[in-house]
Amino acid sequence: MDHFQSAYQEEKERLDRTLRDIDNQLRALRSIPVYTGHDFTEQVLEAGRESHRQQLERSIREPYFGRLDFEEQGKEAQPLYIGKVGVGDQDGGKPVVIDWRAPVASLFYSFTGGDSAAYEAPEGLIEGLVYLKRNIVIRKGILERVVDTYNKDSEGPAVSDEFLVYRLGENKDNRLRDIVSTIQAEQDLIIRAARNTALIIQGVAGSGKTTVALHRLAFLLYQYKEQIKAERMVIFAPNHMFIDYISEVLPELGVGDIQQSTFGDWAARVLGLDQAPTDGPESLARWFDGGDKRGDASKDMELPGRFKGAIAFKSVLDGYLEEVESGCVPELDFEPWDGTKLSRQTIVEWFEGEYRHYPVARRKERVLARIHRWAEMELKKSPSAAALKERKKKAQQREKAYAKKWPELEAVALYKGLFHSVSAKAKTSSGHDLVFGIPKEIVKETQTYLKKGIIQEEDLAALLYLYSRIHEIEGNMTFDHVVIDEAQDFSPLQVAVLDRFVRGHSFSILGDLSQGIHYYKGVRSWNEMQALFAPEETAYFALTRSYRSTMEIIDFANEILKRGVGTELLAVPVFRSGEPVRLKPAAEEVRLAAISDVLKQVLSGSHRTIALLTRTMEEAEQLHAYLNEAGMGANLIGGDQRRYTGGISVLPVYLSKGLEFDAVIVTDVDREHYGPGDARLLYVGCTRALHELWLLHGQDLPVYVPGPQEDTGTAV
Repeated sequence: MDHFQSAYQEEKERLDRTLRDIDNQLRALRSIPVYTGHDFTEQVLEAGRESHRQQLERSIREPYFGRLDFEEQGKEAQPLYIGKVGVGDQDGGKPVVIDWRAPVASLFYSFTGGDSAAYEAPEGLIEGLVYLKRNIVIRKGILERVVDTYNKDSEGPAVSDEFLVYRLGENKDNRLRDIVSTIQAEQDLIIRAARNTALIIQGVAGSGKTTVALHRLAFLLYQYKEQIKAERMVIFAPNHMFIDYISEVLPELGVGDIQQSTFGDWAARVLGLDQAPTDGPESLARWFDGGDKRGDASKDMELPGRFKGAIAFKSVLDGYLEEVESGCVPELDFEPWDGTKLSRQTIVEWFEGEYRHYPVARRKERVLARIHRWAEMELKKSPSAAALKERKKKAQQREKAYAKKWPELEAVALYKGLFHSVSAKAKTSSGHDLVFGIPKEIVKETQTYLKKGIIQEEDLAALLYLYSRIHEIEGNMTFDHVVIDEAQDFSPLQVAVLDRFVRGHSFSILGDLSQGIHYYKGVRSWNEMQALFAPEETAYFALTRSYRSTMEIIDFANEILKRGVGTELLAVPVFRSGEPVRLKPAAEEVRLAAISDVLKQVLSGSHRTIALLTRTMEEAEQLHAYLNEAGMGANLIGGDQRRYTGGISVLPVYLSKGLEFDAVIVTDVDREHYGPGDARLLYVGCTRALHELWLLHGQDLPVYVPGPQEDTGTAV
């Protein structure tokens, strides 16, 4: 019997024993009647049993995915089986399966060969020797594959990439999946990083940064279970469809109750808005369908989103709040009825003295309540019942009138007040481009929207900052950890505001500057984010290895970046080769027929998810209608989409960010559709493909697209 057959047989016998053990434990738990009474102790015990039942039910499908034979110094070597969920034996003593988040399990991810190995445990550094590292594929309780990625007794080198390439070659469905069995060493460092740190993760397309962040949430809940709660963690995703796309990762890891939201939805809830202003279809079309031209980088702070998202705008807001606060107390004494007076000086002393440690809205509330109590005390001095009745009526009227003289301390009202004030000053400051540091054009545009009662997406960070300054942030509004995905499209002010709602600067901020297609609002450098935190509060990680696409696709996409952007943030592919990238001529008169022909060719393979990426939403709608008339059953994805269902999808390229597909067909790759400033956008489209990429083009390819510069129709 050769080594492979021997290893397979050994693991088959071990799996059978493990499944019997898990099944016996499940039977024992299921035999205990479910407690439905009101005794608190019994309720806690029942919750524990139910949690254990769910863990075992998940384990029985795939009890583990790896084996590590480790010899701790001074002890005998023993095989450690690593799984998504830890499982003890029936006696509750020896572990049968070790949870992937346990300290010793980190060796499975960090060890790539060598004479010794070590891991950090609560009791300190544990050192020893690794004899065997083995990847194991089990599906629905059936052993499918056994791969040794390290064997100390073998003379050959570690072959960790062999198993990784095998897993990466699998086809996609309509959900992002966990990567527990293939976490790489550089990813594991991020997952296990200290809690109270703002991690900034620059990850190239396909580097697994989203999945890493989700696994980090699961790790934090395991490592700090006494200090943080799942319901006090949040993932900010770019849109609702992306939330649906990632929705199965955390449950698969045994983690529930983590909040998932867009920044706009969360902001609307905090601010009490009827609906969230977002970069919806109209706004996205404005920028990506050619309605607006991008300015040059030297003038990018004149873009409303860039200006309102800059930390400098926070200074404008602070200055206005100081003005409001200094003028809060009306310039008059309070007289509840004629002949009785509470001096303004006394009211100011209350406001600026006794209550100064409260936020300003709370101070106003406390002062007005105290004035009311003072008036009630004065009423008790009334000489008669008739006088009491008359004075009480007067006091009620004058209290209401006096309260109206205070400024309205709500975020939206203050924001309107700021731009009303600045707009008034703008009219008298002719010849100046800035008013209170705000470009005149932004003042004019914002004032126009606010007069119509319209709050734009770019205003939300400023509104939330005002809210956090004037109100108390209650405990149920705070987060234990915040994940920001596609963070290159966030503004520094958004992150600064979120930091006011999170404990201990606990962030996972992840994105890719090369995919920064939202020019009008995103960051140009991660320094803009790092500057928000003290050096000891932040850490930067760069993930340069791409696990999504084949070498051919990554090399092609890298060329687009090098020629069109000049960036050094290039992806390093895993050694996984596939089909060449194909360029196919598709002149306007044969465009739809050419797209249909390529789609049929792609469909003849084994791909489960295929995307047709157009340049504009209008073109996506036209193509979708054409394909459906041809009986090809495609799904149209728009800006307000909430679910991704897989299959054939038609969508504009700017909505594809964050998604991935087995095959991608990018239409209309010509100079008319993809100008000099659109290299990042085309890069996003190309890097959505796992296995196969087609570019259909008109007469002239953009100069940054590699390959033939005339209609040869060849593969690259």
